[in-house]
Amino acid sequence: MSKKMSLERAVEAFAGFMVLLSVVLTYAVHPGFVWLTVFVGANLFQQSYTGFCPAGIVLKKAFGFRPAAELART
Repeated sequence: MSKKMSLERAVEAFAGFMVLLSVVLTYAVHPGFVWLTVFVGANLFQQSYTGFCPAGIVLKKAFGFRPAAELART
């Protein structure tokens, strides 16, 4: 049985990647890329209260990630 990544874990991995990418871009390209870090952080903050996450919707529809609860039932 192969272990699949849940939607929640995929969102966390994507957010972490975006933060690291924005730090690299801020350092290497232009200081304005720091706003990407701010956007990712604000999105994570609002998602924790509302449950709405645009990245989660895209990951679910485009890449087929499923919530952890759904994976546990299979």
